[in-house]
Amino acid sequence: MSIINIIRRKYAASEQGARDLVKSCIACAAMDIALMLPVTLMYFLVRDIIGNSPLDVWGYVWKIGICLMAIAMMEYVKYNNQFITVYKESGRRRISLAEKLRRLPLSYFGKKDLADLTSTIMADAATIETGTSHWVPELIGSMLSTTLIGSCLFLFDWRMALASVWVIPIAISIVLFSAKVQNRYNRNNVQAKVCLAEHIQEGLEVFQDIRANLAEEKYLNDLEQRIDLAEKRAVEAELGVAYFVVSGQMILKLGIATVALVGSWLLSEGSLDVLTFFMFLLVASRLYDPMSASLINLGAAVSLGIQCERMDEILCHEEQRGTETLTNKGYDVEFKDVHFAYDTSETVLSGVSFTARQGEVTALIGPSGSGKTTVSRLASRFWDIPSGTITVGGMDISKIDPETLMNLYSIVFQDVTLFNNTVLENIRIGRKEATDEEVIAAARLAHVDVFAEKLPNGWNSLIGENGSELSGGERQRISIARAFLKDAPIILLDEATASLDVENETYIQESLSRLVKDKTVIIIAHRMRTVAGADKIVILKDGKVEESGSPSQLTASGGFYKRMQDLQNNALEWNI
Repeated sequence: MSIINIIRRKYAASEQGARDLVKSCIACAAMDIALMLPVTLMYFLVRDIIGNSPLDVWGYVWKIGICLMAIAMMEYVKYNNQFITVYKESGRRRISLAEKLRRLPLSYFGKKDLADLTSTIMADAATIETGTSHWVPELIGSMLSTTLIGSCLFLFDWRMALASVWVIPIAISIVLFSAKVQNRYNRNNVQAKVCLAEHIQEGLEVFQDIRANLAEEKYLNDLEQRIDLAEKRAVEAELGVAYFVVSGQMILKLGIATVALVGSWLLSEGSLDVLTFFMFLLVASRLYDPMSASLINLGAAVSLGIQCERMDEILCHEEQRGTETLTNKGYDVEFKDVHFAYDTSETVLSGVSFTARQGEVTALIGPSGSGKTTVSRLASRFWDIPSGTITVGGMDISKIDPETLMNLYSIVFQDVTLFNNTVLENIRIGRKEATDEEVIAAARLAHVDVFAEKLPNGWNSLIGENGSELSGGERQRISIARAFLKDAPIILLDEATASLDVENETYIQESLSRLVKDKTVIIIAHRMRTVAGADKIVILKDGKVEESGSPSQLTASGGFYKRMQDLQNNALEWNI
């Protein structure tokens, strides 16, 4: 495996980013070597003074100027390679992460906590950026320059060189041996931060329920405990690094003392001249400075492994892929002996088979937890099934690229997601190239105009985060308008009218009847009134097809559908 591939794997980098990191390390090493130029100049100056040679003052002035220019030039090169390129790589990393998330199956997101994912995308990416721009280049650069300078010292006097460099491998080894301890502390630190972020996020999302149930005190007590735990874990992580880094730095300090002692002994024996002794003292004083800082960087780089592991978990996850060529003949959606479970311990669908035909409305009904919503998600390949087949017009959807497949679907889910944008732009998500006139026409079909034209800025009014300025029914109508605008051949409606009043539900039903011509429509609903006009009803119970047929057939059979009708009719007659 090449050094580029190793860097890509270790630091979740692109190929260009790995190459830039190598250049950055070389630039840092060159900078450290450039900083030795004044030491070299000082050596020649002392040599001229001790040797009673004529002192070329202006020559040294020019040499000092050249040294300063060389250092300034190397600083410029180092900055561009160490920071500018890393920031570009950070942008590439975030884009590639977003592209990866776009291609992951929804089953991945079902297993991951939202706060954990957010932490990886934001905090971990930022930590890796800091590591590859500060810690790693400085560390590798110092090691390269120290190796080169230390090797050169052996050309002058191997005894003094040995006295100078013996502390370096020992100090580095102390920090490296701490990797296991650091990783444990850092992993605990990350988990505590994710746990805290999750609790804060959960509190913001359900604060209304917390207040309604007088649970503020309990929530704040739990929050305080998590804050204390996060603080404790952060201190442990810092100390876990500091113990070993400080120990390594203390060992480095012994280097100067060793050089002084060995040099004095050799000088007293006459086996070392004063100039060489002075040179080693100068070099030693400069040699340990970058290494001392590098031990801190080494400790930080070791702890960086946890963030890279978390990033790689996303980047290396298997993607949903397939051909981008649609081969369907028509738009019949057919389930054949489909089995599925979100978790291997609990089966959601067991041998489900039915066909939703083009030009017909197929309604899925059944008790809560029977698998209705799961069917709609599987039909659009949000998840892949372990056994059975799902086809559209005879085309196996598991062989089709998910984004290509989605061109065939208009979907309205029970949980509506809106953005803090205008009414028009929220509907335009259904078809981004649509004109304002087309968007408004689709909105009128969903009766969005009833409330949109009354807003302060009409169609251009901002509706708040996730439509917070609108009622539940208004939010759902915007979602339905998206489906109208997309005008796809297959329509999935998961409790699409659940938040609408009776009058608006009637309007939407009328609009849907105009939309479904020559299309495949799958409706999921609990209310019998919603599915009364369906061409076919499929009843799911305990993950299996209990009954199927037209409403009149199911009513006449006196089975589960008839019982659900009777129960809802009785509920309508109930009075307080």
